[in-house]
Amino acid sequence: MELASVGTLSTLSPEGWPLGIGVRFAVDPEGIPVLCLNATSRKFSFDRRSSLHVQLEQCGLRTPQCTLQGSLDKPEDRVVLKRLGSLWTTRFGEKIDEELIYVVAVERLLQMEDFKEEGVWVSSSDYRNAQPDPLRDFAEKLVNEINTNNMEDVTRFCNVYVDFDFQVSEAKMIWIDRLGFDLRLFSPQKGIFEVRIPFPREVTDEKGAKSTFNCMSQLAWEVEKNFRSPDFEKVKQLKQIKC
Repeated sequence: MELASVGTLSTLSPEGWPLGIGVRFAVDPEGIPVLCLNATSRKFSFDRRSSLHVQLEQCGLRTPQCTLQGSLDKPEDRVVLKRLGSLWTTRFGEKIDEELIYVVAVERLLQMEDFKEEGVWVSSSDYRNAQPDPLRDFAEKLVNEINTNNMEDVTRFCNVYVDFDFQVSEAKMIWIDRLGFDLRLFSPQKGIFEVRIPFPREVTDEKGAKSTFNCMSQLAWEVEKNFRSPDFEKVKQLKQIKC
């Protein structure tokens, strides 16, 4: 939610039909979406019960998405409005008319890892208490750099850190976070798979992520060249992707 800034707000029209409109949003420290609804947008909001659907494309290979359900509320407290207005200015670099500020009071949300994946329902309290990943602001940049400059390492990771019995013709990193990274594997015989490779220990910043990746790359090279024996357990769980 912090990485995205555009979503689809859906409410019920006076005729009872669901109606979705594109909106920009920011989020407060608890992840509550802050919207700016102009006069045209506000006339669509008949029922306070609303949902906000948000998608985030990862490396052009996966599109995590979530749908927040809750009430579309208009804050009245002037102090709160000023705080939300300041948050909007920080996010988009523009001032906002406080009369146009709305929030979605989240009651629950449906989290999906990608299209065709099963969703997981998350409670409002779990969502509010969740801690944003420390790598989120530069994860995409890291992934693009690794896929551009370290393709041999990514492929070697598949052979060294993953336990499978088929040939991999291509591998790409999808995303990286404080606990590890996700790879997508392409096999001429078996199809497309995703696998999660954990870091040996949690990282907290970009420097730590790069250093850990380089250490894992060096270890994988030494194992592949038989300079040392693997002292780790290979990943055995792969998820097949059906197109």
